[in-house]
Amino acid sequence: MRHAARYPWISLAVLLASCGGGGGSPANHTGGDIVVQPPATQLRGIAIGGATLVPAVLDGGATAGTVEPAAMQKLVESSVTLGTAVTGTPTCAVTTYTLKYHTIDSVAADTDASTAIMVPSGGNAACQGGRPVMLYAHGTSALKTTDMANLSGTEARLVAAMYAAQGYIVVAPNYAGYAGSSLAYHAYLDAGQQADDMIDALRAARGVFASIGAGASSRLMVSGYSQGGFVALATQRAMQTKYAGEFTVTAAAPMSGPYALLQFGGAIFNGAPTVGSSGFMPMLINAGQRAGAGLYAGLGDVYEAKYVTGIDTLLPGTQSLGALVSAGKLPDDVLFAQDSLPQTAGYASYFGADHLIKTSYRNTYLADLKDHPCNLSDSAPLGCAPAQPLRKWLLKNDLRTYTPAAPLFLCGGNRDPVVPFSNTDAAGAYFRAHAMAPGLLTVLDLDDSSLLGAYRDTRLEFGLVKQALRLSVLHDTGSGGEADKAVNDAYHAGLVAPFCLREARKFFDSAPSR
Repeated sequence: MRHAARYPWISLAVLLASCGGGGGSPANHTGGDIVVQPPATQLRGIAIGGATLVPAVLDGGATAGTVEPAAMQKLVESSVTLGTAVTGTPTCAVTTYTLKYHTIDSVAADTDASTAIMVPSGGNAACQGGRPVMLYAHGTSALKTTDMANLSGTEARLVAAMYAAQGYIVVAPNYAGYAGSSLAYHAYLDAGQQADDMIDALRAARGVFASIGAGASSRLMVSGYSQGGFVALATQRAMQTKYAGEFTVTAAAPMSGPYALLQFGGAIFNGAPTVGSSGFMPMLINAGQRAGAGLYAGLGDVYEAKYVTGIDTLLPGTQSLGALVSAGKLPDDVLFAQDSLPQTAGYASYFGADHLIKTSYRNTYLADLKDHPCNLSDSAPLGCAPAQPLRKWLLKNDLRTYTPAAPLFLCGGNRDPVVPFSNTDAAGAYFRAHAMAPGLLTVLDLDDSSLLGAYRDTRLEFGLVKQALRLSVLHDTGSGGEADKAVNDAYHAGLVAPFCLREARKFFDSAPSR
């Protein structure tokens, strides 16, 4: 899928900063003495060093430590669909910092990660005083260098313009395994680890707010897009069920995420893969294996021989998905063999001779799907006992396990080729079946063609933008197929994301404090 309290151990924090932190080793040797580190659980959320200013590259190549509203507007107009028409005109200047912190890996060992902190400032009242905090989880990236503190990145820039430039303090973790983290892998869609990582980032950020001029109010929002939508919901769940004494979430807005992970995996293996599957499936399988789920005895159990070597360390890495395909390290979204059955109508491009997943592995998944069916009701979709290891891992990380107590806004589009909207439908249905308090759940399908009820104007605007893109490509190429492909390619990250982020902000603005 493509493109979130501080501990009172001041002397310990100073010691850790001087030692560099985060290696998972039980002891450090300095001048012959042994300094025994506390358990990983006690290190969690402690900053490693201080917050570091990250200058932004402006249009024209100049850099600025603080991006003034006019400069932010130029950045947005040059890179975001509809520009400030969708983000709103920037009100606040934005200063971005990066902060390294301790968190835990998939087996609860100490590791390090980093987070961006975007701080609003300026003379407008919206930029002063106690500001709401938005903990944001980013979407899937193939590149280990992905860093939300780098406003040259599309998602980072969009979030900065949509939230920080409108008065929100944004804490946007990069996740362990990215942006200089020493972890050799990424715990992709490992709900427990990713939620803990987000929480630790927020803990560390709170500890440096005063030193960077970030005056936070008690209002805490949690959001994210795509993979980040899943991570955001997992984080809200953890804050509610494990850390209720430490965090009170004002509102949450997961967007276009694979919340119903077991259902999502079943649809893929049953013949309906999605765009990006040949990239995110190895990431997901690798994360499960690293967490001790025993998804395979050897890589050759899962992958065709052409792709076995190095696939467990390929993502995230130094090359984009496109570059990996060009280099012959991944197939171009061809997941299964040409003759592998079943195949859902309209998904022929995901089946071919040059494919990633062995038919024998797919067949073990399908046999277990038949023998141990799940998703049999909205109220108990996980009331099943799969035996196949990947299905067991997906069930463990499926988020349909609790009832949110905070106002929840789920947003996406029903033609999404990357993360099907069925995930949002399934999560919403589960929450309703478990009597989520009236008025707490809002679901927005941007591609709802009925144009009735709430969000009518937003859905109409989305439809017009989608149609304008199609007509533009049709005019340039004369090909209806090319025009449809352009809309499909832009749908998940380029079209749906800006609209969902905007509506999430409106939802947050109006959410009552808890």
